[in-house]
Amino acid sequence: MTDPRTALADARLYLCTDARERQGDLASFLDEVLAAGVDVVQLRQKGMEALDELRTLEVFAAAAERHGRLFSVNDRADIALAAQAPILHLGQDDIPVPVARAIVGPDVVIGRSSHSPAQFDAAMDQAGVDYVCAGPLWTTPTKPGRPAAPAGLIQHAAASTVDRPWFGIGGIDLERLDEVVARGASRVVVVRAITEAADPGEAAAAFAKALRAI
Repeated sequence: MTDPRTALADARLYLCTDARERQGDLASFLDEVLAAGVDVVQLRQKGMEALDELRTLEVFAAAAERHGRLFSVNDRADIALAAQAPILHLGQDDIPVPVARAIVGPDVVIGRSSHSPAQFDAAMDQAGVDYVCAGPLWTTPTKPGRPAAPAGLIQHAAASTVDRPWFGIGGIDLERLDEVVARGASRVVVVRAITEAADPGEAAAAFAKALRAI
């Protein structure tokens, strides 16, 4: 596998999904979307017991290895360490980045959420952060109660002179992708537009093709 930071720098399409317990197809779903062009897959399912999360992450790790891609742990530095995950993503209210870095060590990629220009700049400048997510660009049921970020956040992010990857996130579907790209994004995080698609592989391939054409 390529160095995670090198692979992350080349990533364009980042997918967050739950464990797909309702569908019962996690392994085949991951194979389908990773083969179609998803670069990073994150397990995002609030409230999972630690052991259940670790067992589920074994499926993510195996799929990522099969396809030469990356998998990510959300919020929990201890889980990232136990799962030997290449990426840990932290929200604004999660464990501080220096503490997370002390837990996972120097080699794990750490991402940081931001919801305003000030938060984006702080995350881009913070030691120990490898990439930043900017959003939500639209309100989304995956983040209930969180309003959309300021309209100019993506343009602000695109104007940053800090050489770190960043991703637009929040309510992005194929119909909105052109607008997000026009504002300056070349990397996006997607959830429902792929996880709830009738054909997740086809949806992932459409996103990947559009992003790789930039």
